[in-house]
Amino acid sequence: MNQNEKYFLDAEHLTQGSHLNLEKTLQHLSFNSKGLIPVIAQQYDTGEVLMMAWMNREALDATLQEGYTCYWSRSRNQLWRKGETSGNTQKLIEMRIDCDGDCLLCLVDQIGPACHTGRANCFYLGVRNDAVCIQSNQGLL
Repeated sequence: MNQNEKYFLDAEHLTQGSHLNLEKTLQHLSFNSKGLIPVIAQQYDTGEVLMMAWMNREALDATLQEGYTCYWSRSRNQLWRKGETSGNTQKLIEMRIDCDGDCLLCLVDQIGPACHTGRANCFYLGVRNDAVCIQSNQGLL
């Protein structure tokens, strides 16, 4: 077991309301071999899953400091502040870390559509039986 795994395993035994040091916790996150961690963006008040993206440590720090999501664009190989060109921003309400420290959940207030296609979220392709069905603009099955 590595130090990151041990850190989050030890946290499993903490009770609700306990606190951990933020910087120490962030240092124990499990970034992949490219220095990235997956992030799910979810609308904070409805629970709608909006999108999945990646953060490196710089994007994570920018998100926490600025209060708006900043991701790592793998296609452009650069930081990407959500909404910097479209205006469809994601105000960070709360960030959560999964139990293994290898995935983040950003509860956000999405302004405008989350998907670059103009849809409310990126999960509009529904798999049903032997076909893929385009879902409504709301994106829910």
